[in-house]
Formats: sequence, C-alpha cells, structure tokens
Amino acid sequence: MSSPIAVTGATGHLGGGVAAALSAAGVRQRLIVRSPERAPVLPAASVARASYDDAGAVRAALAGVDTVFMVSGAEEPDRLAGHRTFVDAAVAAGGSRLVYTSFFAAAPDATFTLARDHWHTEAHIRASGLRFTFLRNNLYADQLPLFAGPQGLLRGPAGDGRVSAVARRDVVDVAVAVLLAARSGPSEHDGRTYDLTGPQSLSLADAARIITEVTGRATRYQDETLEQAYRSRSGYGAAGWQLDAWVSTYTAIATGELAPVTGDVPLVAGHPATSLAALLAGPDGRSG
Repeated sequence: MSSPIAVTGATGHLGGGVAAALSAAGVRQRLIVRSPERAPVLPAASVARASYDDAGAVRAALAGVDTVFMVSGAEEPDRLAGHRTFVDAAVAAGGSRLVYTSFFAAAPDATFTLARDHWHTEAHIRASGLRFTFLRNNLYADQLPLFAGPQGLLRGPAGDGRVSAVARRDVVDVAVAVLLAARSGPSEHDGRTYDLTGPQSLSLADAARIITEVTGRATRYQDETLEQAYRSRSGYGAAGWQLDAWVSTYTAIATGELAPVTGDVPLVAGHPATSLAALLAGPDGRSG
C-alpha cells in the first residue's frame, strides 16, 4: 500500500480544497493542522497536529509520508523561518517530495514584499535534496471583490498595470493533478515550476467593471499615490511590514510583474483557466 499524502493547511480554502479532491479520488492522506478540531472529516484521512515552527511535531506528523503538499504559512514576519524549519523536518522524517505553493514572479527583489519569502523558501527546498514542484500562484481572482470592500472600491497604487489573477479552484486542480501523478514514483512534475494565472491580464479598472457587470454590485477602481495608499490603510493598526505587503500588492501590478498570462493551468489541470467573469458567475451561471 502506498504511503499517505500529507496535506497542510487543510482548514483553509486551498488546503481544504485539495484535501477534499484527494478524498474524492480515494487517496489516503494525513492532514497536518494546528487545530485538529477544525480539520475536515474525510474518508481515508488521518489528522496530525503540528505548526511549521515545531520541528519535533512536524517530524512526528510526517513519519511514513513520502509526498507533502505544503501550503505557504500565514503572513507573519517570521514566516520564512517557519518554512525552513518545516522543510528540514520533512527531510528528517524521511520524505522525498514536496509540492509548495509559492507566488508568481517570486524573486529576492520582488516588488510584492511577501514574494521574497517565497523565493527564499524555494531556494531552501532546492537545497534540501527533496524532489519538488513549485506552484507559483498569481493573486487569487476570488479576492478581487473582497479587496473592493463593502464600498465597492478597489483602491491602490496600481496605475494602469495589469494582473493575470487566477481562480483558487484552478490552483486546487493543478495541485491535485501534481499530487496524483506523484503516487507512482518519479513524476513528470518533479523539478518543475508552474506559473499559475487566469486566462486574461486585467487592469483593476477592468476587474471593477467585470465585478459590476456580473454581480450587479457597483464597483470602481481608484488609483492612489504611495502616500495616499499608506495613509488610507494606516487606521487598521497593522505593523509596518504588513502595510508594506498590502501596498506592494498594488505596486507589483503597476510594474507589470503580475501581468503575464501562462498556459500552465490548462497544461497541468487539463482544462482552461477560469476567467474572472466565469468565477463570479458561479457554476450555474449566476453570481455567487
């Protein structure tokens, strides 16, 4: 019998979606979570408690596991340290493959500040000796209506830059395809980096128009200067690093770093990437 696939982040949207899809495919899995009481109850799935920064708990949780799906950790100032601890513990536990959710255009000098952590995590995984696959997800299209808030206002220093935002469900499909292929040993996905995008590169003005047309909720885009962007977000009481992350989401769009459209979703998932309009329309063609 093959070893179970370990899935982290199963209490969240992405990890939970992957866990549900693997369960539907009849795959044995081990859900690695910080709060076991919040873990989904799925056939052929066991649950283990561990946080990324607890090396001993991670080693115990990954015992007997060959392939690990690693959802990047929560946005925290010490996230990179937790990532490195988790990767090292996965090696110590005897695992051989890690599928990691990275970020589009990850680089040590990426405009989006959190993309730098992803690049350094990738470098650590490469040096670990594990087989790896990196899923470099663009911004989630699912979040664009949330960015607009209750006022229906998308605002930030993005200028007329564009973003090829990807539907979260497409990322789930890609991850599941990669993980299923890994069950039989060496995989065509080993050593690959996939840049996951939607089918279109949209300005935020385009996105606001589509949200308005499909959902009927009036939404508009308001460009901001850097000073305006920091000032408009200063009332949330966030730390400086978090403010930098929020604002750099938009400046990364302005620079064009998030604009390219790739064919990696259809290549791996086997179906076209989901447009923002189709995502907002829902499976039955209605907004929701």
